[in-house]
Amino acid sequence: METELPADAPRLAAASSPVLKVSNLVVEHRNRSTGEVFRAVDDVSLCVHAGESVAIVGESGSGKTTLAMAATGLGPRGEGDIQLLGRSLGKIGRKELRALRPEVQVVFQDPHGSLDPRQSVRSGLHELRALQRERTSWTSDEDLLEQVRLGEEILDRYPHQLSGGQAQRVCIARALLMRPRLIVADEPTSGLDVSVQADVLKLLKEARATTGSALLLISHDLAVVSSVCDAVHVMYRGRVVESGPCKTVFKDPQNDYTRELLAAMPGARWRARR
Repeated sequence: METELPADAPRLAAASSPVLKVSNLVVEHRNRSTGEVFRAVDDVSLCVHAGESVAIVGESGSGKTTLAMAATGLGPRGEGDIQLLGRSLGKIGRKELRALRPEVQVVFQDPHGSLDPRQSVRSGLHELRALQRERTSWTSDEDLLEQVRLGEEILDRYPHQLSGGQAQRVCIARALLMRPRLIVADEPTSGLDVSVQADVLKLLKEARATTGSALLLISHDLAVVSSVCDAVHVMYRGRVVESGPCKTVFKDPQNDYTRELLAAMPGARWRARR
């Protein structure tokens, strides 16, 4: 089993240099048919420290996933600067970027689409261990699955034999196995029922608390964000229209779009002010 870090490890780690720093990022997409250029991310800046949990929220098409993929080196990027683990992505080559990959793990929205249908859970973990022997030697497959509340019988199952919640927990286990410094969760509870959503969110919170990893959460669900994150950036049409500590933004939103998102939350007791 993994040796537990001191209770204040995440707090102490958060005082260090940022795990991720995005400065004035611009990402544009060109329509191949018309040649028209669409600005998906427009002059966005954010910072994530170790042990910190930061959310990017907004409706579909707001640019939040494009921002996250660019920030982690998994998607196109344009103007601006991205510092990932202290390295500027615009100044390093593919080999150096590849060396950073184990430090940044992504949990995608579709867990079944993230798993190889030809591999059992055990085979998938074995493949990761073969690629990163030293990094992954800290725990056994059985203990790893126990951390995400799955029994060892799951090891011999294939993705099509897993429920959505089980598949997402396997994806979280695979991310934890690498002991990353940054976990990016892109709509990790989308499509799951309420009880399973709560379990997945609890796992992400525990991962952050026990390992000191930073968490960048992409979501359209403000209820999810409020239960997990310290800070939030609200995106609308490619721009960040409001940001700050979750408690401050949710209690006293300053932007009309943020108010509309809050008013749309289930159980909201007030409506957006016009």
